[in-house]
Amino acid sequence: MIYKSMDSSNYPKFTALFIVILCIELICGSIESLQTLHYFTKPAILISLIIFFYIESRNVSKSLKWLVLAALAFSLVGDVFLMFVDQSPNYFMLGLISFFLAHLFYCWIFFTQKNSKTNPIGLIIVLTIFAFGLFYLLKENLGDLLIPVIFYIIIILTMVITAFLRKKRVSKKSFIYVFLGAILFVISDSILALNKFYMPLKFSSISIMLTYGLAQFYIVTGLLKEQ
Repeated sequence: MIYKSMDSSNYPKFTALFIVILCIELICGSIESLQTLHYFTKPAILISLIIFFYIESRNVSKSLKWLVLAALAFSLVGDVFLMFVDQSPNYFMLGLISFFLAHLFYCWIFFTQKNSKTNPIGLIIVLTIFAFGLFYLLKENLGDLLIPVIFYIIIILTMVITAFLRKKRVSKKSFIYVFLGAILFVISDSILALNKFYMPLKFSSISIMLTYGLAQFYIVTGLLKEQ
């Protein structure tokens, strides 16, 4: 047993608060006149999740607790770096490294909860086809980021696979939440990559942050719901 319980009274309250924060960020991030507020609302998404997880993880083993907090912290750092990509391309690389480390911690966490009897071959085939298709669209415009992006694609797909390996080792609700969060993370990063390296996409700022915010929310919620 990893997580003994989550305070059911706090969960709906935080969910409502999180939805409000996410909606405000979607508005501020897509309206140019509100861009200044965007520098506060975007970090608020991860800050709220970090605080919520820290409060609700009283019964979590110290090692796993700090692994989750590390994943969230690196995600927060990545968010901050990506807010400044217009000022220098180096910030995109720093953001990429930060999220690579966040996914590495998530992989570590999920792998410790793996079910050795779960067969991921079907999922691996689907993800491999998806990865090659995405890479085919991006490769011409990656330039110096070619190798870093390849490694990033590998780590995020590994994160999805390790999330899948939790099946039947953890509660059904925990598995669904975490696996859904992992899939949404891939969708968010794919939209971001296509928008940056392939062609501009309509409403990309909204779709990227909506899927990203929900991804982190579902992963944290799923981990806390594990009984």
